[in-house]
Amino acid sequence: MSITKRGRPIEYDRDLTLQRAGDLFWSVGFGASSLDALSEATEMTRPSLSGAFGDKEALYIATLERYRDTSAAAMTTILSAARPLRTELAEVYTKSTDSYLAPDDAARGCLLIGTASVEAVHRPAVRQVLQQSLGMFNAILEERLRKAIAQGELGAGADAAGLASVASAVMHSLAVRARAGEPRAALDLLSKAAIDLICGGKDPADTQAACN
Repeated sequence: MSITKRGRPIEYDRDLTLQRAGDLFWSVGFGASSLDALSEATEMTRPSLSGAFGDKEALYIATLERYRDTSAAAMTTILSAARPLRTELAEVYTKSTDSYLAPDDAARGCLLIGTASVEAVHRPAVRQVLQQSLGMFNAILEERLRKAIAQGELGAGADAAGLASVASAVMHSLAVRARAGEPRAALDLLSKAAIDLICGGKDPADTQAACN
């Protein structure tokens, strides 16, 4: 009679492991992230990584989902409708740009836009995650814009879905431009122009300052 010994379950911090793997994917891309490099970055052996996440693509997708969910949660918190729409959108763009330029102004852009958009061409599972992620961001923005319409911040005839797509597209453009090396001042000007377009007109504070 043979006795099969069961090994001890892998002990690891899933969130920390995904953060470390995501940082590597973010910095060099999916293709250039070797299994040896991922093992070193996560401080897990290759068999342990495989046992915990599956193959390299499955690990990559898990990092994308973590990034998406963290970003969506942060957006939802900011876009709470507790403050004016203009103020909340400004914070979304400011914090997004902070992330795109970090760490130390390395200008990595966005993990999803910068890496998943490349892999989505020939990896259906990655394309699905990217599509779902963009839809999630649009939905969060659209919900806030609908509240702005209901509260009279935007006109009753405003197109919440269309404006949400614009707001989201600007966020993705900031990521690409940051990765291309555009200076922070230029990114901030783009954010401000987008907010003026979405909210209608200029910030009342700017108008007041011009009159003084």
